[in-house]
Amino acid sequence: MTRISPQPTEPGTSPAAPPGRASAKRAIAAATIGNALEFFDLALYALMATYIGKTFFPHDNPGVQLVQAYAVFGISYLIRPIGGLLLGSYADRQGRKKALMLSIRLMVLGTGLMAFMPGYATLGFLAPLGIVLARLVQGFAAGGEFGAATSFLVEQDNRRKGFFGSFQFASQGLATVVAAGFATGLTAVLSDTQMTAWGWRVPFVFGLLVGPAGYVIRRYVEESPAMAQVPAAGESGGTPSPVRSVFRRHRGGLLVAGGALVVSTALNYSLQYLPTFAIKELGLDDSLSFTALLITGTILTLGTPVVGLLADRFGRLRIMIPAAALIGLSAVPLFIWLTNAPSFLALALCMTVLGLLKAAYFGALPSVMADAFPAEARATGLAFSYNTTVALFGGFTPTIATTLVTATGSRISPSYYLLAVSLLSIAALVGGYRFRGIR
Repeated sequence: MTRISPQPTEPGTSPAAPPGRASAKRAIAAATIGNALEFFDLALYALMATYIGKTFFPHDNPGVQLVQAYAVFGISYLIRPIGGLLLGSYADRQGRKKALMLSIRLMVLGTGLMAFMPGYATLGFLAPLGIVLARLVQGFAAGGEFGAATSFLVEQDNRRKGFFGSFQFASQGLATVVAAGFATGLTAVLSDTQMTAWGWRVPFVFGLLVGPAGYVIRRYVEESPAMAQVPAAGESGGTPSPVRSVFRRHRGGLLVAGGALVVSTALNYSLQYLPTFAIKELGLDDSLSFTALLITGTILTLGTPVVGLLADRFGRLRIMIPAAALIGLSAVPLFIWLTNAPSFLALALCMTVLGLLKAAYFGALPSVMADAFPAEARATGLAFSYNTTVALFGGFTPTIATTLVTATGSRISPSYYLLAVSLLSIAALVGGYRFRGIR
């Protein structure tokens, strides 16, 4: 294949000079540490849902407790589009750096509430309300995190936007590794009673300690080169209204960016749900099931930047469209195999295959989504498209999967959901190619 020429810079801006190695490392660290903290908390909640349900949602049926815990997991996503619009607009007006500093402060607040909120036995009905509040704070912060961080990354070097943007999702893989590591270790050494009483809180306390380090790194990083060239950015307010610009001029970009994300976010939360599915539905060991997720997280962390490099060289859609098709086509047979012959090896192999396909798909995804919007409205457009899609197809994926299994009695029913969303994303990528020139 021939090398694909770089995407042109946005109108009204000149090509940004490539950052030096030290500057690039600081930029990657500043953007990814907050993303890692965000997705660490998200992965933890999904992995610890069984114990959180017992702590905050009293009910005789453990299945109902699990559904209630996952419902709170999903409800917090409803506020993310609002956070995306407000914090994304702030990033487009005042700069990526200021928005990143604000979002990490809010994430630390939400993590602190999760770590120390007393259970139902102590607070009664106020306990589940407190957990809802914690998830809403985290959801609001996460709403602006993606738009500001992704914009900050892809704007570092227009010729390597696939590689820089890939660290947005590589950080998600790293968060999965750390969260799964905690889940594996804790469930191996603690009893179920200890996990319910206090064990599930330990990794949230760890996340709380990471936040200040992330804030310090973001405080001393430089603004992205492209944002620095937007007229009056960070001084007189930048564009008059990024929100108005997105909804009036870039509705097509919202459809392309959001549609391309659908299969990635659904698969992401399906992978987080699979250990719980293996424990509850297939009777596999808790610690071994979480180890399978640890393997997948490692693949995503290491494989995603490699895909970003390849995408810059050969073209992003040439990699993403086949990967999306394979995700949809492989989901059903993998679930059939896993449910018919449940074992740790089967679970690990299924999650490895899906992890490799996910890395192939979403390594170039951040830069594709970013190209759907101009620099002066990019963080707003990215934040709204990302958070609306995640709210609809990501946050409720564990609930949808659990409900499908309960309602149909078929343990492979979640795989049909992945097949359907893969078709949606392929359609969005084709639309981005035909109508917006994204390659």
